This record gives sequence, structure tokens and C-alpha cells, in this order.
Amino acid sequence: MTGLAVATTGLSKRFGHQLAVDSLDLAVPQGSVYGFLGPNGSGKTTTIRMILGLVAPTAGTVELLGRPMPLGAPHVLPRVGALVEGPAFHPYLTGRDNLVRLDAADRTVDPRTASARIDEALDRVGLLAAARKRYRAYSLGMRQRLAIASALLRARDLLVLDEPTNGLDPGEMREVRQLVRRVAEAGSTVLFSSHVLAEVEQICTHAVVMDKGKFVASGSVVDLIGAAGTVYLEVDDVALARGVLEGIPSVRSIEDEAPGLAVMMEGGRRSDLVAALVAAGIAVETVTARRRLEDAFLGLVEGV
Repeated sequence: MTGLAVATTGLSKRFGHQLAVDSLDLAVPQGSVYGFLGPNGSGKTTTIRMILGLVAPTAGTVELLGRPMPLGAPHVLPRVGALVEGPAFHPYLTGRDNLVRLDAADRTVDPRTASARIDEALDRVGLLAAARKRYRAYSLGMRQRLAIASALLRARDLLVLDEPTNGLDPGEMREVRQLVRRVAEAGSTVLFSSHVLAEVEQICTHAVVMDKGKFVASGSVVDLIGAAGTVYLEVDDVALARGVLEGIPSVRSIEDEAPGLAVMMEGGRRSDLVAALVAAGIAVETVTARRRLEDAFLGLVEGV
């Protein structure tokens, strides 16, 4: 093993005259929840399909769980669960019966353990009580969770989820996030593709940013957001507040943003700013942190 669950070098895919993925280098650490970020059409799904051996790359190489693809596919793919471009099940079958059919098609598992494994997978995604309900009666969130259950019918070292919360309401999105956390805590690496930045920020440890098929940036989510952050302060005396804030070591810049100030910090705590202002007799009406993954993402993409 290389210490990486997924590694690509110069990965490219061309469809006719369109270059969908352009020389992409990926390094997904084992044990991470790795966010795959980019707007729709940025090449995320095409990259995932190349990683899984579903699409042949035009150029470049892929290693999956330490094995070169596609040569290593017979050894590696049984250790990989994937949900790509939404679930597809028989609507007239129950959730459990759909999983029975899928499991029976997998010649690498012991059929004698099928019942126990199917029940365990349904339990992990919170669908054991609805196992006998027909798939057509499932909500969209239940369908997504059943798709994830299908990827967990056996122990997996890597789980690949392509936009698993598309079309879900906030409650259903939360259920999927909680499920991803549980899978990661059990020891699996998760590659989580999404264009919903707030979602990635909540559950991912690392991320890569793509735009128009090209690599933009990668690293831990903390590093991508950066130590620097903008804090908006609404105060009753802007001029006096500026003078106080200029004396705080963690403050890098101050800009007027009526009726307050936008303060760029590096290190330090927002509470330090508030304490200094209050000590100087300045009333602080509002304190708002501005720097989030969305800010970092937009800055990175717009800078390309």
C-alpha cells in the first residue's frame, strides 16, 4: 500500500474535441473523507468513472488502493463500494429484495452469509424497519440510503459517492452526512463528490477543487479555508474601533464596510477583537465570521 486510497497522475479524458479532464493529479489519503469539489460540468463524474475503470482515460495513470488500474480491477474493486450518478433499483421489489438480487450477482462473496450481510447493510443506513417496503414507495432520501447500503454489502476499504445528496431535502441530507461519518469512523476511506460546499465543509477532512476539467487546489479542508479569515464588526464608533484594532497583532488588514469594519485576521480569536473594543468603551453590535469554504472556493476558481 502507498498510503493513498486513490492516486492519479496526468489523468486526462477527451470526448472528441472536448477535453473533459485535463492532466489531473489526485492524492486521496487512506482514512480520509475526501471532498471532490467543483461546479456541475467540472469533470468530477468523468474522473470518478475513470478511477473505477468504467471509462478508459485518454492519458495518465490511476492507482486504486495501491494497485494500478485497470489491471488491478479484479483484486481491488471488491474492496470498493460506489454510487455513481444515482441509484437504480427495481421499483416493484422491496428494498431488501433489491439487495438480495445485487448480492447474488457478486461471485466474490459467500452466499451463506447473504442474509446477515444484507440486514447489517440495511441497519447501517437506517432502513431495516423499511426493508419490506417496495422501492417505489421509498422517499428520495430512502432511495439514496438504499443505494449506499448496496455499496456496503461487504466490507469496503473505499466508498465512492458521486453527488449522494442531489435532490434531497435538508433532513435527508443530514441523514446521508451522518451515514458518511459512521462509515468513515468504521475505517473506510470516503471519496465524496459534491458541488454543495457547505456540505463538504461539514464532513470532509480533505478536498480537491476542480473547475472546467482542471485541477485548482487540494489539501486539508482547514488548509484550503486558510488560517486567515474575515470578521465583520458592527460598532458604534468606526474611527475609534479602527485605531484599537490596528494595535492587535493578529489583525492583517481593516476595510470600511458601513456601518462597521471588515477585519482580516490571521490566527488569534474573534473574542480578542471584541474584548479590546469593549475595553475601549466601544459598543459592538454584530460579530460575523466571513471566511468559509465557499469563500475559499470562489477565490480559487475565480483566480484560475
